[in-house]
Amino acid sequence: MSTARQFGPVERWRRSAGTTAGGVSRVLVRGLGAAAVAVAAALVHDAHDPGVLCPLRRFTGIPCPGCGSTTVFIEAGHGNLLGAVAANPVTVLVALGLLVAPLGPGRWWWRQPNSRRNAVIWGAAALSWSWQLHRYGFLPA
Repeated sequence: MSTARQFGPVERWRRSAGTTAGGVSRVLVRGLGAAAVAVAAALVHDAHDPGVLCPLRRFTGIPCPGCGSTTVFIEAGHGNLLGAVAANPVTVLVALGLLVAPLGPGRWWWRQPNSRRNAVIWGAAALSWSWQLHRYGFLPA
């Protein structure tokens, strides 16, 4: 009888977290999941367009910093990557950051002090809101 422990797939997945192969496999799984969500969002949108989802924009006409995020996934699901970037470039960058986080950027992010992470988040929100205000004609060209 062998003394080596046999690990199930869940345990092997957990143990591979810090390895390069584990990081690559996590990026692939995240990428496939994001692609599936994007295609599903595009199909649902094609079958039934719910209109404006953002409550701020629906009731005031003013876009919020997150406006265009659903459109990012719908456009990506249709294979229109430039349309996705045009809808909300910050959402695209955040999605790419989350996608590649297992390769090292995730560890870098959590090593940053809270004040720096908060500054990056608030800066991204301000940049996104400026983009949306320009996109919808609230700021001059």
